[in-house]
Amino acid sequence: MRGHHPQLGRLHAVAHGADLLGALGRCPQVAPAPLLDLGAARLLAPATHVWDAQEDDRLARAPALVLTRPELTWEESLGWLDAVAADFAAGTPGPVPAYASNTMRTLRMLYLLADRGVRPGPQGVGEAVPLTHRTALLARLAEVLSVVAPFLG
Repeated sequence: MRGHHPQLGRLHAVAHGADLLGALGRCPQVAPAPLLDLGAARLLAPATHVWDAQEDDRLARAPALVLTRPELTWEESLGWLDAVAADFAAGTPGPVPAYASNTMRTLRMLYLLADRGVRPGPQGVGEAVPLTHRTALLARLAEVLSVVAPFLG
C-alpha cells in the first residue's frame, strides 16, 4: 500500500488487488454488485501515500470490468458511488488527503473507460467492451467529481 519501500522495493498491493477485483468482476459465478462496493471501500480506505505508479489507472479498470456485466441493474451500476459522493461532500477546505486524491484520479480514469469502453484482455488487449448503463454512469461520475471540482458544473 505504501508505493516504494526502501528495503522491499515497489509494493503493488493496490494494483494487484485491482487486477484480482477486475478478474472476479468478469467471472459469471461471482455476483458483481458486492465487488463494486468493495472497490468503493478500497478507494475510501485511509492512505498516506499518493499513488505514483499508475495504481489509480489499474484500480479504475477493475470496476470498469465489473460494470460490463449485463445483469447489473441501474441502481447497482451507480449506487456504489454514493459512499464516495458522501465522503467528498464531507470534505473540508485544506490540503487534499492522499486517499481523496487517489480516489479522484481513479474516478477520472473510470470516466474515460466508461466513455470509450474497457478492453478486457490481459494488458488491455482486445476490442473495447461497453459498460452497462454507460450514459447514466457517465452522468453520475461527473456529478460525484463535481463535488470536488465544482467547475465541472
